[in-house]
Amino acid sequence: VRLVESGGGLVQPGGSLRLACVTSKSTLENYAIGWHRQAPGKQEEQVGCINSYDGSTSYADSVRGRFTISRDTAKNTVYLEMNNLEDEDTAVYYCAVGALFGVCEPKPLRGARGPGTQVTVSS
Repeated sequence: VRLVESGGGLVQPGGSLRLACVTSKSTLENYAIGWHRQAPGKQEEQVGCINSYDGSTSYADSVRGRFTISRDTAKNTVYLEMNNLEDEDTAVYYCAVGALFGVCEPKPLRGARGPGTQVTVSS
């Protein structure tokens, strides 16, 4: 399983970013894919997840209504659209998979993950 994130950067509070997680067709079809983040000194947090079987999504309370996960099966890519960003959203963002044929869980998925992309929200 290979996952590669992109799209991070520096953005002002209230701004938006779209992260991308490029993977393979088989990964997109057979694994739930989660977006996680980890800030210095904080525990890893799953901000959202998308199920492979129907594309249903779930979100952490901290980002619900501001972040949206979607996928483009033609590009084998999962996106994390982040709006109304706050200083507290600053972290390294990763995409990760769970178990083969598994579903989203309300906790960080423990399968393969990408190298991550830095998101910094600062004025």
